Amino acid sequence: MVLELADIDWDNLGFGFVSTDYMYIMKCSQGENFSKGELQRFGNIELSPCAGILNYGQGLFEGLKAHRKYDGNILLFRPDENAIRLRMGAERMCMPSPTVEQFVEAVKEIVLANERWIPPSGKGSLYIRPLLMGSGAVLGLAPATEYTFLIYVSPVGNYFKEGLAPIHLIVETEMHRATPGGTGGIKTIGNYAGVLKTQSAAKAKGFSDVLYLDSVHKRYLEEVSSCNIFVVKGNVIFTPAIKGTILPGITRKSIIDVAVSQGYQVEERLITVDELLDADEVFCTGTAVVISPVGSIAYLGKRVSYGRDGVGLVSQQLYSALTSLQMGLTEDKMNWIVALK
Repeated sequence: MVLELADIDWDNLGFGFVSTDYMYIMKCSQGENFSKGELQRFGNIELSPCAGILNYGQGLFEGLKAHRKYDGNILLFRPDENAIRLRMGAERMCMPSPTVEQFVEAVKEIVLANERWIPPSGKGSLYIRPLLMGSGAVLGLAPATEYTFLIYVSPVGNYFKEGLAPIHLIVETEMHRATPGGTGGIKTIGNYAGVLKTQSAAKAKGFSDVLYLDSVHKRYLEEVSSCNIFVVKGNVIFTPAIKGTILPGITRKSIIDVAVSQGYQVEERLITVDELLDADEVFCTGTAVVISPVGSIAYLGKRVSYGRDGVGLVSQQLYSALTSLQMGLTEDKMNWIVALK
């Protein structure tokens, strides 16, 4: 039987929400373990106004993608890493979480149930959004009494409308995304609303996004609103070390391994703004963007451009290597791909 794809203009797919057929839901009470969940028709969910997620922000999310291979096979990229990161975040937020096996099985189930929404090979991907939230009622400040693990999916194109064209960043010197000892290193929902004000202001000035500095010294790079940052100088690639204030990105981790396998020296350490401004090339990584080359960066009224067209050789090379792997065009020597059919 030939699968009939959803009626979508696949050539003009942006990074926006498209309602699909099914979502996956699994629940458990505080102090217990998650048991088998189920597929439900996609639709609104019911929550008590007193739910922990609504009152105290007790919630986490993840993001990963499924790609359709040229032969029709469906591929997931390192879903176990998302499961591990969710469990780390859940521990920090006093929440129970699905096991790695439960997480991966749920992802497989939701992707196959929504198979007709996976874009044709090369036209985009199926974005998968797992949510873990305190759904139980709680009035006093305390962990919620019940938890819901939910996954929904949406077909997507490029995150930045530029695609692999360069993006333009502005360094934020007053506001901070995270503080030491806080929750910057986990994917909790509260990390993201706080960047909207600075991001909106940057976009109004013509920038694509904001690059944040550390909140203590105000001179070391942290991350962009929803991406990790990399700086290239010669044959060395630098990226800020994971010390609790930036998200341990799965694309970040994968790009480091790919870069090392291609002969680059990669250093995870503190990086100053001066080093950023003196770089040969700069790029961002994330599940949604994969790699976004940085064409220019503005800092305290000064603007530095990179390369002639902003898409550096290293960014191009690493982007090609990782996307070819994710789409099943090259051999998976890293054992990162999970094939569904």
